[in-house]
Amino acid sequence: MTPSPAHVRMPRSTALLLNVAHAIDHMFLLIFATAVTAIATDFGIARWEDLMPYGVGAFALFGLGSLPSGRLGDLWGRRRMMLVFFFGMGAAALLAALTRNAWQLAAALTLLGAFASIYHPVGIPMLVRDSKRPGLTIGFNGLSGNLGVALSAVATGFLVKYAGWRAAFVVPALLALACGVAFARLAPHEPEAPARRATGPRVATDAAFGRLFAVMTIASVTASLLFNFTTNGNGELLRERFAGVVEDPATLGMLLALVYVIGSFAQVAVGLMIDRVPLKYLYAGIVAMQVPLFALAASAQGWALYALMIAFMIVVFGAIPFTDAMIVRYVDDRMRSRVSGMRLTVAFGVSSLAVWLLGPVVKAAGFRVLLLAMAATALLTFLAVLWLPRRDVPRPGVTLPDAPPRSTRAAD
Repeated sequence: MTPSPAHVRMPRSTALLLNVAHAIDHMFLLIFATAVTAIATDFGIARWEDLMPYGVGAFALFGLGSLPSGRLGDLWGRRRMMLVFFFGMGAAALLAALTRNAWQLAAALTLLGAFASIYHPVGIPMLVRDSKRPGLTIGFNGLSGNLGVALSAVATGFLVKYAGWRAAFVVPALLALACGVAFARLAPHEPEAPARRATGPRVATDAAFGRLFAVMTIASVTASLLFNFTTNGNGELLRERFAGVVEDPATLGMLLALVYVIGSFAQVAVGLMIDRVPLKYLYAGIVAMQVPLFALAASAQGWALYALMIAFMIVVFGAIPFTDAMIVRYVDDRMRSRVSGMRLTVAFGVSSLAVWLLGPVVKAAGFRVLLLAMAATALLTFLAVLWLPRRDVPRPGVTLPDAPPRSTRAAD
C-alpha cells in the first residue's frame, strides 16, 4: 500500500538540516556569553558580570515564545515555521552585530531568543515523526545541538580574537541564512498542518499523562537551569580557575569546545538506551551522578576542575533527551508541538533566570557557591524523576510508537 503524502518518510537532506538547525539554535544563544568580556570592553563596561543580565531577554523569549511557536507549528505548519526560524535567526544575529550599546544589544538578543524558541517545539516533532527508533533519533539530534554549543565556544573564541566580537555574530548569521535557502529548496511541502491529520491518538491515560506532564515540567525547569548555568558560565569559570595556567581566549575556547564535544556524545548513548530501558531508572541514574560532580567542582582548580567539568557536562547533556522521549512516547503527533511548547514555556521561561542571576551571583559569592547551588538543583531533579511511574504503560487499546498492537501481545 502506498503511503499517503503526509506519511512519506522524511528525506535525509531535510533530517540533516533539522539537526543542523538544532546546532544553530544553541550556538547562537551562546555567542553573547562566550564573547561577553570583549563586548563589555568595547561598550566601556568594567566587568563582564555587569553586562551579563542584558542577555536575559533572549532566554526569556526562548521559553515564552515556545507556546505560540508550538501552536503555530501544529496549526499553521512545521515546515513554514522552520523557514521563519532560519531566516529570523540570521536577521537577528546581524542586528546584534550592528548594536552600539548594552540596551541595543539586549533588544537584538531578545529578538534572537524569540526566533530561537521555534526550534524545540517545532523542529524536534518534525524530525521524530514516524521514526522507528525515536530514542536514537532524539539522541543524535541532541548531539547536534550540543555540538552547536561546542562550535559556539571555539568559533566565537577565534572570531573574537582575530576579527572582533561583531564577526562572531555575522559569520553564523550568514550560515543560518544559507541553511534557510537550502531548507526552502529541499524540505518537502506539508500537504496539511499536523493538527488537521486524521491519525489515532497515542497517549497515556489522562491521570498518568497529568503526572508525566508534571514530572516533565519540573525536571525540565531544573535541567534547563543547570544547562543555562553551565553553558553560559563555563567559559568564565575556566577563565577564572585556569588563571596562570592557560589564559589565551582562543585556547580556552578550544578547551571548552572539547568539553562540549565529549559531553555531547552522551546523548547518543542515552538515546540508544531510551529505546531499551525504562525511562525512570535510566533518568534517575543519570541525574543522581550530577550531585557529587557539581559539589566536587565547587572547590576544584586547574586541570582537576577541567576533568570534573567534562564529567558533569556528560551527565548534564545526557539528561536532555528524556523529556522529548516522553512526549514522543505518550503524545499524538497532531499535538506534540503544542504540548512541547507548553512544557518549554514553563521550563525555559523559569530557567532564563539563570542567565540573569549568573553575573550577580558570581560577582557577590563566586563560582563555588554557584556550583553548590547547582548540586542542590540536581538533587531536586532527581526527586522529581522518582515520581515517574515504574513502567511505561500506554492507555488500554492504544499503541505506543514502535510497539505492536496490544492484541498481538500477552496480557499484562
